[in-house]
Amino acid sequence: MNPGAMMTSYEDAKGRRGDKTEKRLKFIAPLRNERTEATSDHADYLGLENIQSWTGKLLPSATSDFSEDDNSASGTANVFYSGDVLFGKLRPYLAKALHADKDGVCSTELLVLKPQPDIHPRFLLYSMLSPDFVGQVDASTFGAKMPRANWEFIGSMKLSIPTYETQRLIADYLDRETGRIDALVAEKEKMLALLEEKRAALISRVVTRGLDESVPRKPSGLDWLGEIPEHWEVLPFRWFMRIGSGEFLSNERISKDKTEEMPIPVVGGNGVFGYTSQANTEDALVIGRVGAQCGNVHFVDGPLWVTDNALLVENISRFEPRYLREVLCLIGLNTLANQSAQPLITGEIVKDQKIPSPPISEQSDILQFLKGVHGEYVSLHKKVKASLHLLQERRAALITAAVTGRIPVEEMTA
Repeated sequence: MNPGAMMTSYEDAKGRRGDKTEKRLKFIAPLRNERTEATSDHADYLGLENIQSWTGKLLPSATSDFSEDDNSASGTANVFYSGDVLFGKLRPYLAKALHADKDGVCSTELLVLKPQPDIHPRFLLYSMLSPDFVGQVDASTFGAKMPRANWEFIGSMKLSIPTYETQRLIADYLDRETGRIDALVAEKEKMLALLEEKRAALISRVVTRGLDESVPRKPSGLDWLGEIPEHWEVLPFRWFMRIGSGEFLSNERISKDKTEEMPIPVVGGNGVFGYTSQANTEDALVIGRVGAQCGNVHFVDGPLWVTDNALLVENISRFEPRYLREVLCLIGLNTLANQSAQPLITGEIVKDQKIPSPPISEQSDILQFLKGVHGEYVSLHKKVKASLHLLQERRAALITAAVTGRIPVEEMTA
């Protein structure tokens, strides 16, 4: 979206409130440039990964999918105090913002703002979490891999500021209404977790016990497997396949996106991570060899390139490759990896495993059953995700409407 058009739309909306004034952010909440020597080990340290996107809430535990690439490792942190408002300048599209309720230190990727006495901090927080504000900041970023916004731009942005009492009413209203929406969101997320839990339990039961619950059972001799159908066997994996590392592929031959020239998926230690122009195998069972997620198992249809960061399982006999994938996932190969700075799982570790061996026809029946289970799961998952998305859109729209004066104060206090 054109940043200028976005700004015009935002300011048109802000002009609808009669008791408002427009002020630049740097005048109503100046940047607190106070730093100290502290690392992420500090008891009161906050990183971007500790803040939930779009909600202004702390996460119960750090669940980051990216590296902050800031100064925390070298011991530099920003200082914040109770009442300050924090806003993430790295990847601002993630909308990481927080109203601090106690003193502490934080990542230097978080801007620390000190609201002036006539600015309600939670009103400021909601204003900075509105999609229009976040969109403008995101449009100003620089850097492709680690996009950042700078304070010069953010501080110059204008916000619509009503009287302090109106700010308080808006903040209280949004606390109530977003709290209700967040409760519904939590229920939907719980439903998604339960769906995944039930799916995983069903897969585990069928893969290790078969489709017929009435057949006699016998001990498998493996703690992770338990009892298996009496007519199944438990056999060493090494007897029925060959396993080895994939092949090196230079970065110059890998595209992040799939193109006509590079349509072949490249599979490494954590699965598909890019595309290339030629394949070194097809329809392959692949196991991550190195990295934090080593031991993850994939079956990739069609031509692919398996890199030297993954193990390629070939010449499989007596087993359906897709059934093997399900079994290997249940074993949890990652827990068997050599634990070091760079976790590693070897072909020997994989070959040493013993696995259940149903008749090949029964493996095919199990896979057909699981195909149906997957279809039902995907359908239910999509429905829940769609309703979750609508709730999140409703939350964002509500914040925008409230902080830009589209909701009458009388309605907020009703």
